[in-house]
Amino acid sequence: MSYRKEKHLSLSGFTLSNHSRESLQDVATNVLQSKIHGLCFSPYDQGQNPGDELSENQIRRKLECIAPYTTSIRTFSTTEGNEKIPVLAKSYGMKTLVGAWLSDDLEQNEKEIQGLIALCKAGAVDIAAVGNEVMYRKELTEEQLIAYIKRFKEAVPDIPTGYVDAYYEFSSRPKITDACDVILANCYPYWEGCHIDYSLIYMKQMYHHAKDVGQGKKVIITETGWPSQGSSLGAAHPSYENALQYYINAQLWAKEDDIEMFYFSAFDEPWKVGAEGDVGAYWGLWDKDEKLKFKPQ
Repeated sequence: MSYRKEKHLSLSGFTLSNHSRESLQDVATNVLQSKIHGLCFSPYDQGQNPGDELSENQIRRKLECIAPYTTSIRTFSTTEGNEKIPVLAKSYGMKTLVGAWLSDDLEQNEKEIQGLIALCKAGAVDIAAVGNEVMYRKELTEEQLIAYIKRFKEAVPDIPTGYVDAYYEFSSRPKITDACDVILANCYPYWEGCHIDYSLIYMKQMYHHAKDVGQGKKVIITETGWPSQGSSLGAAHPSYENALQYYINAQLWAKEDDIEMFYFSAFDEPWKVGAEGDVGAYWGLWDKDEKLKFKPQ
């Protein structure tokens, strides 16, 4: 991918480059207070990991942090307490993109699919995601995934349905793309070693790549973000300022071009350091103690 420098977007004439931390915090606050489209939501507390049962109290506590600032949330599973999240989110007035987590555990996959069907029939799902990066992880075949998608759509034909993966997977797997009603694309300039100065134009290119492949289907950015701490990856450097700048640029572009985007993520997730290295714990807009990382006005 070749990069070209692009002037950053602005909010009421505010240019993001060469400004102080305080200026970034003020703009970030304005953007959040105007309500963003969506947040990726995992409500695990410190010391918990996927597989641990989520309680209604902890889900409510975290939903109350984000409810004033987002219109929608994205969830990743329909078991182990995650099935409570969409129902509770609806009670806070939020829309939901609800995922069934698929893996090479076929018995658990059945529980996830049935859980997603039940949530749809209960009116708790606006968009359904059958699987998340399972092709990237190479845990199922294309044929297996497509069979899950088709079986789900037969059970719940009226819910827009897709599969979540990196934006480039949809061009290399046209059968999966054809099976989806909506293209659910993860777009991460950071994970491809992109410098912060070129990250917005690179994400735009990722989005339009998925849009071209989708041939008229709606494309939703299901994940994008920038870590506020951790090790660098190529030219991509985690820092508080870079995370704020990426968040602001991404949100302003999404608002300007009417892009549906779920920012990753609502909260820092300490459990992710094993899978993603030290940066894995620092993608949230709120920290692990549920404190907003940038100062409110």
